Amino acid sequence: MALSTEELLANNRSWAASVKRKNKNFFEDLAAKQSPEYLWIGCSDSRIPPNEVTKTGPGEMFIHRNVANLIVHTDMNLMSVLQYAVEILKVKHVIICGHYGCGGVLSSMQNASHGLIDKWLRNIKDVYRLHRKELNLIDPTVRANRLVELNVIEQVYNLYKTSIIQRAWQKTPNTPELHGWIYDMHSGLLHDLQVNPKAAYAEEFDQIYRLDFPDLNTVAGTKPVEKSATSGNSVAAGTGKIRIEPLPKKK
Repeated sequence: MALSTEELLANNRSWAASVKRKNKNFFEDLAAKQSPEYLWIGCSDSRIPPNEVTKTGPGEMFIHRNVANLIVHTDMNLMSVLQYAVEILKVKHVIICGHYGCGGVLSSMQNASHGLIDKWLRNIKDVYRLHRKELNLIDPTVRANRLVELNVIEQVYNLYKTSIIQRAWQKTPNTPELHGWIYDMHSGLLHDLQVNPKAAYAEEFDQIYRLDFPDLNTVAGTKPVEKSATSGNSVAAGTGKIRIEPLPKKK
């Protein structure tokens, strides 16, 4: 039987009293600052409490959750969390965590309309489209689990594409580190998918997704690059000389 809201509040008072008995300054110390080393971006599913499955305490993990743990560049809520975590809190790790049996992933594999959430689930359908050849060859009974994995991998790639991560990595390479994990509710275990966005994108990322930050170039002792008003080519600041960007080689 579900607890009433009054019982939830009573449980909170009991928990707070128990914590204070162990450490009377716990809440005062916690209120003074937070310095988490991890940003957890996970699914909203109620069965996956990030702190509990990682045995971390209050103040140790910055947390954002949405349906199917998506990194959507137009989601200002997520982008604000990411920027704050990376640039203000200086987290050392960003973890994308999906889970087998994800309702969002399962719904994205159907053609039935689910209302407003269809717009959100379309992002997962895009993942399916990218990997449809592999997925269509998989037995339907395990296809959803593979899509869960591929979705996490693609979200780590989407994280890597953000200006927030690119800027951070230009300052300090590979900081914060990016991780793609899967939670198995049948075992309670987390699995590291060993996602390496740099290795996966390599030349393609550099040509298409890379962003340059002139102010960081200046800090590094190089001249900032400006765009010519009449073309898409670059102009080295203070020189008036146009730098022609070579076209990517055809394979």
